[in-house]
Amino acid sequence: MSYYDAEYPEKGGVRKVMDTLMKEQLIEKLKNKQAVIGVVGLGYVGLPLILRYSEIGCKVLGVDIDASKVDKLNAGESYIEHIAGDKIKQAVLNGFEATTDFSRAQQVDVLILCVPTPLNKYREPDLSFVINTTEALVPYLRKGQILSLESTTYPGTTDEELLPRVQSTGLKIGKDFFLVYSPEREDPGNKNFTTSTIPKVCGGYTPACLEVGVVLYEAAVDQVVPVSSTKVAEMTKLLENIHRAVNIGLVNEMKIVADKMGVDIHEVIKAAATKPFGFTPFYPGPGLGGHCIPIDPFYLTWKAREYGLSTRFIELAGEVNTNMPLWVVGKIADGLNEVGKAIKGSKVLVLGIAYKPNVDDMRESPSVELMELLEAKGACVSYSDPHVPVFPTMREHQFDLQSVELNEINVSSVDCILIATNHKAFDYRMLQDKAQLIVDTRGVYQQKYNNVIKA
Repeated sequence: MSYYDAEYPEKGGVRKVMDTLMKEQLIEKLKNKQAVIGVVGLGYVGLPLILRYSEIGCKVLGVDIDASKVDKLNAGESYIEHIAGDKIKQAVLNGFEATTDFSRAQQVDVLILCVPTPLNKYREPDLSFVINTTEALVPYLRKGQILSLESTTYPGTTDEELLPRVQSTGLKIGKDFFLVYSPEREDPGNKNFTTSTIPKVCGGYTPACLEVGVVLYEAAVDQVVPVSSTKVAEMTKLLENIHRAVNIGLVNEMKIVADKMGVDIHEVIKAAATKPFGFTPFYPGPGLGGHCIPIDPFYLTWKAREYGLSTRFIELAGEVNTNMPLWVVGKIADGLNEVGKAIKGSKVLVLGIAYKPNVDDMRESPSVELMELLEAKGACVSYSDPHVPVFPTMREHQFDLQSVELNEINVSSVDCILIATNHKAFDYRMLQDKAQLIVDTRGVYQQKYNNVIKA
């Protein structure tokens, strides 16, 4: 910049200097760990981030609308099974604090949004949590901050929903305020990967936004993967999960075909996986669960319609996966019919209501839909899950149930055992010995048993 530009602000010289200073000051604070990190949404994504930034010496503020979560965290307690309370206590000792007061957003330099992005009853994107949270923060945004959205969503959300709301404050994106999208990559309960070791994709609204975003995450993550825009980052997250959803849909369909042919699909997968190239094993189940895989495909198919496109391949996989609980219920009906019983009036004990093994995470668990389908057909439904002792309050599903102890008396007293989630804690040998009928949706039993039906 020339002396002339600096002397005459109408040429933009002074403004450019101030904009550059704002960016450099924030980057310096991030590098020196002097920046205050704010995380909004203290669940399975937000809480690990809080612990990681606290671990590296940053001051962290957590914000959530759930007062019970806030109270537990401030008391040094965890409400997520695979996150130890000792880690929460250490974070509190390091200065971490949780609050329900959104006005405190003005005290932080970083705002990371980790809020739910579910589907509505029409299986369309529900961005109400993202939009309502952003609008709650807008009055307290200030110059020198960076806002990062981590919630899974369709390409264009950051630019179309967050950008105009931030701009309504008069803040200049890429100049005195910075906006990025960096999709979460969490696998609850997986001890092989942590927040620090999972590479982090990051896209910025402007090059300056990306520069600040990379520095933000470099402090806490071993590898940051910068991409050219927020849309690319948003699409990246969808591709990752649609890849899984489509392949699971394929193997679920293969399972149905194999079943009709009297072939064990798990034996087939095991044999195919010996090929050292060109094949990745995916495994069938009773339906899709978790916060991403059952939802993300519908985010892209919905957005694609805006461009006049039909994502037939993705939608077909979604249809197959969505129908799996119905297929499992049909296998239960077949098994009961073989012993002269109907679903109506039969006692069915569902094993595992978390969406994956050895965790307490119930988001989008197919077990819940199975329970509802069975109950609708007149079955007397109970469940056993050592990770979920009491059926939790959920937005769309309600069961006034507690986990049943898995002992010989309880197992032998029901008409059917449904293995929906294969927790390690279950005694599968005892089940096979004592159960009248077992419907195995997870390939637990490799051998053939008279009382086991593979579904």
